[in-house]
Amino acid sequence: MTNESKRPTPETTSKPVPPTLARVIKGPLAGYTIGVTADRRADEQMKLLIGRGAECVHGPVIKTHPVGSEDEIRSATEAVIAQRPTIAVLTTGLGVRGWLEAADAIQLGDELREALGQADLLARGPKATGALVTAGFDVTWTAPRARYDDIVERLAAQGVPGVLIAVQLDGAGAEDLCDRIEALGASVIRVPVYRWSLPEDTTAAERLIRAVVERRVDAVTFTAKPAVENFLEVAGFMGVLDAAVDALSTDVDSFCVGPVCAAGFDEHPTVRMSVPERHRLGAMVQQIATRFAARGEDLELGGTRVRVQGRLVVIDGGPDGQVVAHLSDRERALLAALMERPGVVHSKRELLRQVWLGAESDEHLVEVTVARLRQRLGPASVGVETVVRRGYRVSAS
Repeated sequence: MTNESKRPTPETTSKPVPPTLARVIKGPLAGYTIGVTADRRADEQMKLLIGRGAECVHGPVIKTHPVGSEDEIRSATEAVIAQRPTIAVLTTGLGVRGWLEAADAIQLGDELREALGQADLLARGPKATGALVTAGFDVTWTAPRARYDDIVERLAAQGVPGVLIAVQLDGAGAEDLCDRIEALGASVIRVPVYRWSLPEDTTAAERLIRAVVERRVDAVTFTAKPAVENFLEVAGFMGVLDAAVDALSTDVDSFCVGPVCAAGFDEHPTVRMSVPERHRLGAMVQQIATRFAARGEDLELGGTRVRVQGRLVVIDGGPDGQVVAHLSDRERALLAALMERPGVVHSKRELLRQVWLGAESDEHLVEVTVARLRQRLGPASVGVETVVRRGYRVSAS
């Protein structure tokens, strides 16, 4: 699932750019900043992203809690052991692992494994399937789109009136799924393992959302549908929901680990959102790396060969080798605005609107930022030209 908009890019030079320019940049995500909203496995995710060169901003918008009391999971587990459901629906990998670990802790692990081993195991997606296989179970069926609709359609097709079905609830409760299964005539044992909520302290989440609105991150990752919903909810509390959705619809990409997660954006179809073919964390990170690696641009700026990758610019310094410039967010946005239409003059007022998003009116800010950008570009700075009384343009080819 992908919803992308193409943005104009400057023409690339007809002369080959030395491969050493690209080699100076370490990793396909170098020069880019990725926002991470996860609670669980956030360190693992950021390690994968940083290993590919990215900088990360962590703003967890979700908190994972175990179920409120041991009695709840004990009661559900004992019911599964005693009543032996014909079918067990496993909705998440975390839930599978958590249920088995909790059963072991209350001395019911072996009996639970025996009961599940005699049931038809339906997994909502690859994460639940992977957890079941790792635990030694044979999975009867995996939902092809990793959605609850798939499960309901499967059960409706085979007919389940009078059938007892155990459902491992996800962090949001999966009450709708249970209600739909009961509407098919089945009886349901609900198995709560964990639940999700907003973090008690949303400071880090608010910081990330503000970075999205101000385009200081290039992408945001989501690994659960409630994380998407919480992100939008917190943005609403902050009074920047429309601005956040606009950023995610234009300049900031969002990556969701699977289609269920992505469904959190259903009410905002303009959001530029992508889902990897394999609904796994590693596949999502690889998708991000592949997407951004293709955005690196090689061009000639004022006759000097340059590679631009996010906030990094590598300038061919001739005999002295290459110069690596690290641009600030404003400098990067200003260069990107000028490069969208090489040779076209951009007025200071226009640049204020594009780069400062209309939040500033002092044209001196543009002059100062252009001066700093030229300093960063070194020998390529002559490519950023002043057109007297009109504005600025880049001479790029």
